[in-house]
Amino acid sequence: MKNNSRLRYFIYLSLIFIGGCTTGKNALQKGDYDASVEKSVSRLQNSPKNSEAMQVLKTAYDLALKDHLRKIEEAKASNDLFRWESVMYDYQKINQLADDINSCPACLTVVPGPTKYINELADSKYNAAAARYNSGLSYLRENNRQAAKKAYYEFEKTQNLQANYKDVKAKMEDAYWAAVARVVVQPIIVNSGAYKLSADYFQQQIDQFIGSYSRNKFVIFYGEAQATEQKIVPDQVLSLNFDDFVVGQTYVKERVEKLKRDSVVIGETRDKKPVYGTVKANLSIFEKNISSSGLLDMSITDWKTKKLVRQQKFPGTYVWRDSWASYKGDDRALSKQQLAITRRKETLPPPPSALFLEFTKPIYTQLVEDISYYYNNY
Repeated sequence: MKNNSRLRYFIYLSLIFIGGCTTGKNALQKGDYDASVEKSVSRLQNSPKNSEAMQVLKTAYDLALKDHLRKIEEAKASNDLFRWESVMYDYQKINQLADDINSCPACLTVVPGPTKYINELADSKYNAAAARYNSGLSYLRENNRQAAKKAYYEFEKTQNLQANYKDVKAKMEDAYWAAVARVVVQPIIVNSGAYKLSADYFQQQIDQFIGSYSRNKFVIFYGEAQATEQKIVPDQVLSLNFDDFVVGQTYVKERVEKLKRDSVVIGETRDKKPVYGTVKANLSIFEKNISSSGLLDMSITDWKTKKLVRQQKFPGTYVWRDSWASYKGDDRALSKQQLAITRRKETLPPPPSALFLEFTKPIYTQLVEDISYYYNNY
């Protein structure tokens, strides 16, 4: 009986708690008037005669309206350059509360004709757009790239607030091109016909990277030919040159292992019984390594001042490996794996152009990571 009484008491408390949450009473007590209105409206839409929700709505809406109007007056009286955005936000919240109540017939019996501030909202949006526009003009007058970026974002906010405000589209375009860094990437020169095709392929990969770069809208890369054709005056020049590269350094190493195995059948007696003994062999293992490596220098120079602003060096190495073996003696002294190696023959290495391409792969990875790191937030 005691357990049943406790269960009923727990259910009773739970229902009271749930009822308070769904009617918005708890939010009202915490001073979250907007949430209280929202919850009580939701409750009355599902249960139009809920007396507690009606009482909560009446109190919460009155307090919410007074709270937003107070914040509006405080914002208007402040010296904040962007105070009209705060004013706009509070008018939007008031209008949203009115829309919520208007969508609920039962709510209109409690709060008939909730107030909406249509003209006031429009005026605050216009004033907010004007503040952002004037801020953008101020940044643009500083006549430097970083300020131009700030101007661009201010004009972007202006456009979001008031799409056709004055000449904001033109100003946004002006700010963008004042903020853009034009980077001309000079082609790599390799003075060797044997590696020309591989160097061209490496260059094509770099061209594809700079052509598809989009992480920072304020950085545009141009190939040298493209810049010449379009008569681009660069802000920076990115140069790539191999300090040095070596292709096809060959190292051959021989390792000799003396092998023997006991208890191997080496014959039989006259009466056909096996004769056991030790077999021996010398295994010669050959390992060939062909190493190719290079060091790429990247330098970024300011076009106007001719000052070096960044320099990095990227190493790359590729080692082609081959192995084979031969033996002298009894092949029964060799394991299956060792015997398999002796059946392999020395293979021809890749051509020098392919080796060149291989050692540039890790260089390319480092290069594009560094370019991205430097320019993504430039």
